[in-house]
Amino acid sequence: MVLVLAIGDLHIPHRAPDLPAKFKSMLVPGKIQHVICTGNLCIKEVHDYLKTICPDLHITRGEYDEDARYPETKTLTIGQFKLGLCHGHQVIPWGDLDSLAMLQRQLDVDILVTGHTHQFTAYKHEGGVVINPGSATGAYSSITYDVNPSFVLMDIDGLRVVVYVYELIDGEVKVDKIDFKKTTAPQSPH
Repeated sequence: MVLVLAIGDLHIPHRAPDLPAKFKSMLVPGKIQHVICTGNLCIKEVHDYLKTICPDLHITRGEYDEDARYPETKTLTIGQFKLGLCHGHQVIPWGDLDSLAMLQRQLDVDILVTGHTHQFTAYKHEGGVVINPGSATGAYSSITYDVNPSFVLMDIDGLRVVVYVYELIDGEVKVDKIDFKKTTAPQSPH
């Protein structure tokens, strides 16, 4: 069992002062093995904070990030799954499932994690999964001002991933889950 935190679009301090306190109390060091971030951290202090949760931190560059060293896209393998990471402002139209599926195919990944819309979404699509963890701070976006803070934890175990979405609604943390099993290519008989 490997826990992966997917988080993004924090926009600290420009659109939000900090992560919600209820989220901060949940994101404790030592429990999570990987952090993947869709970008728009905006300042180095947010990068440093995420490193305290887990030193294995993977970030792609959002259009408001000061750090130009973050790549546009990134792929990594965790257990049996190949993950792709991209902020998402490059995918036109923004948040469009067909356009995201094309990026997923280009990166050749089982799970694509993307951001930019600030809205949580998770789709099982074309034998893979497309996830947007939303905005962890609830920062407004160019698409909507009505944003519930959210992040995603993925529990990767063998060929199965359980995606938990944590969303702050009316001061309460609500949790929902999506279960995904990877199908392996059938072996050809010898």
